Amino acid sequence: MTLKEIQELIKLVSKTELSEFKYKNETVSLHIRGKSYRGGNDQPATSPSIISMPAPAMAPAFAPQPSQPAPAAAAAPDREATPGGGEPVSGVDESKLVPIKSPMIGTFYRSASPDKPAYVKVGDRIAKGDTVCIVEAMKLFNEIESEIGGKIVKVLIEDAQPIEYDQPLFLVDPS
Repeated sequence: MTLKEIQELIKLVSKTELSEFKYKNETVSLHIRGKSYRGGNDQPATSPSIISMPAPAMAPAFAPQPSQPAPAAAAAPDREATPGGGEPVSGVDESKLVPIKSPMIGTFYRSASPDKPAYVKVGDRIAKGDTVCIVEAMKLFNEIESEIGGKIVKVLIEDAQPIEYDQPLFLVDPS
């Protein structure tokens, strides 16, 4: 599925009364919520957004080129606190931590708006399917849901920072 086809699907969903649209094949899994979507807790309707779109669909078009080193990885400062405002990982076996990665390129936001609290913070327990952040891509705000349950032990990205496809956003202790 091409980016143009995905954009057309988003336009179609926004023009209809559909609340959700799901599509899946061997390379793409797409979940779009339309304008009339209402969350389980009687949340207000929102504009269309892509909820999930796994790696195989977007990897060829948006993956960073291997010949270009990532500047953040090359110049990572040695700090006690994490960039995202979390506390350092202490007393946790780091080999057991599981990252929550970005399913798309965009801008990372920890909360729905600047005056709202962050979806998750260090120490919070999350379940599979919980919203952990928002990624803005192509002027759409996409809720990123956790694929795992556990405890957030580290926030790896500053709020309102650009992020890459498959970039780790959080570290989770699944135990």
